[in-house]
Amino acid sequence: MKLIKFLLIGVFISFSALAKDTLDAEFTLALSKLLPDVEIDNVSSTPIKGLYQVVIGTDVIYITRDGNYVIKGDILDLEERRNLTEDIRAGSRIDILDSIKEGDYIEFSSINMQDAIYVFTDVDCGYCRKLHLDVPKLNSLGVTVRYLAYPRAGVDSVVGQEMSNVWCAKDRQKALTAAKNREPIEAKPCDDPVAEQYALGQKLGVRGTPAIYLQNGKILPGYMPPDEIIKQLNR
Repeated sequence: MKLIKFLLIGVFISFSALAKDTLDAEFTLALSKLLPDVEIDNVSSTPIKGLYQVVIGTDVIYITRDGNYVIKGDILDLEERRNLTEDIRAGSRIDILDSIKEGDYIEFSSINMQDAIYVFTDVDCGYCRKLHLDVPKLNSLGVTVRYLAYPRAGVDSVVGQEMSNVWCAKDRQKALTAAKNREPIEAKPCDDPVAEQYALGQKLGVRGTPAIYLQNGKILPGYMPPDEIIKQLNR
């Protein structure tokens, strides 16, 4: 840590005369070299002079310009009554969710769609089954449900294989419903996206299922009944 601190101080001193865009780019490169095992998505200044924002997936840390301090926490704008850090996290989540190919998730569409939610699910999860029973009600309320695979025991687990079978099924909606009812699903190998979605869930910080994400990047804390989900959608 002392070496990293020393190098960071040197980085900021040497960059002090550079333009903002150049400084941000050079700082990003310097951090990448110092933290080679960490994928840094973005580095930028903050409303607080001398404090830089480093985005790593959906996580955000702050580093002072002199390299003396790393801050882990949220910045609140009291005048605007906004959590600026959560805004950044939400933006990162939106980018990740928007990167998912339409054919990779299992969608239960609403005819009168007003909103869509992304749900990381596990077929061996009680609250996931409870939420799945709510899908018709959600659809009737204009909410489309897009399922993503997140076998909590891992991709190589028995449940992980079951979920691969679901995603490889000819009728994936029917297979997912059957799997949630603990009915056997025919093993039919294919190039399924389960491992990719599991990794995506980890990048988003999924810790349990169901993990529900709104299109605005907001995450809901586990299972919620349809009426509560509607409230979270600000209708």
